[in-house]
Amino acid sequence: MKNLHQLDRRDFVKSAAIFSSASFGLSSMPDFSMTTPTADERANVIGPRDGFAPQIGTLLSMMTWMRTTILRPVAKMTTEELDYIHDEKSNSIGSMLLHLAATERFYQIHTFNGKKWGDWPEQDKKRFDTAMNLGDDARKSIKGNNLDYYLTILNEVRENTISEFKKRDDKWLLAVDEAWFWGPTNNYCKWFHVCEHESNHNGQIKWIKGRLPGVKGAND
Repeated sequence: MKNLHQLDRRDFVKSAAIFSSASFGLSSMPDFSMTTPTADERANVIGPRDGFAPQIGTLLSMMTWMRTTILRPVAKMTTEELDYIHDEKSNSIGSMLLHLAATERFYQIHTFNGKKWGDWPEQDKKRFDTAMNLGDDARKSIKGNNLDYYLTILNEVRENTISEFKKRDDKWLLAVDEAWFWGPTNNYCKWFHVCEHESNHNGQIKWIKGRLPGVKGAND
């Protein structure tokens, strides 16, 4: 006859193992309460946005925040200030703003329409090719425009991005392009690059602004 203490102990160990296994199964199940985060539309809260897939909305919140940051230092700039070129290798602030619109337009054509680099529609080539490439041609031709000119184009291009984002889901955002020229890259990375690209030119714009004629005590 089995010892009662041994029987109780063996049953306890067996029961504990079953309970532990069941608990692990429960803990490894997805938390469906977190699959649809609540959107918080405040400007400084990065995260999902109403009307967009969660990851796309989060990306858009970053792009929106960055756009606000880059437009702040150019507010109220005159045409002369927007046209200012510091030296023979510099770009004007106006040309850089148009360059940002051109870059975003390229990524629209590429990711929304499946076109390759250089495969621009003719109307986009005429409108954006010089700004996309910058350099001497941009220094010669992108000038004489007021701030509203650049803001209107930036807003027009961004509104198209927003409209297209609404049509897509996170599966599209995470889809990987194995043939992208810098290596396997998903749409998320490509569009994050649009945001990061604005951050890069934000620094350049501030540098040029600090060297405008008559500006004193500028911070780089």
